[in-house]
Amino acid sequence: MRVPNNRVATRSAAGSARSALIALTASVGTAGLAAAAARPGLLALVDQHAAAVRDSLDGDRRPLTVAALAGYAEGVRAAAIEHGWQPSGEPTDWSAPDWLHTRLLAVCALARALDPRHLA
Repeated sequence: MRVPNNRVATRSAAGSARSALIALTASVGTAGLAAAAARPGLLALVDQHAAAVRDSLDGDRRPLTVAALAGYAEGVRAAAIEHGWQPSGEPTDWSAPDWLHTRLLAVCALARALDPRHLA
């Protein structure tokens, strides 16, 4: 039995998006969400950023998806790199995170809410 091409592409795209969010969670989300759980101010900031991400993705009118969140995170990272940002080899200082890390952490929080088993 042959699988139609559009189903293979959809599965591949979904798998790629999930992999991107898993990588983001490993690099930013795990430590950041643990810090947010211990710091009410950071948690409030992440919630504000999550609301802005939801708004940007029209999340009030259609459900958020793993693909939409992965695409958003990639766009944010690409724009940051275009403006001179370079990834640091150092762990993020969650006591005073920059806008970029806070926004990416918000994406991780939204992704975890969508798929807690695979993005935890």
